[in-house]
This record gives sequence, C-alpha cells and structure tokens, in this order.
Amino acid sequence: MTADLGLKKIRLNLARTKEFPNGSPRHGYEFIAPLDADGHIDAGEWKKHRDQCRVRRFWADEEEDIGHLRHRPGGSWAFHYDIEGDEDDEAGYRFGSHAFRPGEYVSIKDEDGDLHTFQVVTVQDL
Repeated sequence: MTADLGLKKIRLNLARTKEFPNGSPRHGYEFIAPLDADGHIDAGEWKKHRDQCRVRRFWADEEEDIGHLRHRPGGSWAFHYDIEGDEDDEAGYRFGSHAFRPGEYVSIKDEDGDLHTFQVVTVQDL
C-alpha cells in the first residue's frame, strides 16, 4: 500500500569537497518523502503522510540526528530535528524544483549556515 503513495527512501551522500575529494558515504542523510512520477517531492502527498516523512542525518562519528521533513511557509523544504530538540532546521536548497534520482545533486544548508552538496545515491520504494 505504501508504494502506491509514492513514498520513497532517499539516500544522500556528501559529494566531493576539499576535505573529501571522492565524496563520503559516511556523511549524509536518509529521508522518506513522497515523490511524483518526475522525482519531485509532492507537497500534497507530504501533507497526508507527514508523520511518515522522517530524516536521519549521519555524520561520520557524530551521533545521528533524527527528525522530520518539513514543508515551510513559502514552499521551501527543511529537515527539522525534533527528537532531541537542540538543533536548528537544515534547509534543502531548491528541493521543490530538484528531481530526486540517483546521480543527481542537491544542496543542504546546515544549522551553521554552511551549504553542502550531496549526491542522490539511492531512491527506493517503501
């Protein structure tokens, strides 16, 4: 039943940086979001299934952060870490217009305001 909703588990790994010239599978995100046929996040379906739209941030040896995908006023998307409640939201840069398909790149502004680029590694049906 869940696959019919278009809910997908999406994994993002850190893309190339000066510190990680080959990118890093130890730095990234896994999140659940409803995607339409073109791979874009579907805001209408997100509204219906927002409790299922979870995010897990993994960053090498740091403790994982767990939270939710949020659709913010104005149409932007962010990861909200609501389990511990001690982190600011991390904003997805133009998530509304990006297709989430393996090989594509997206950017996320972390809680410190730094913009990092990630590669979409996998998109799986739930």
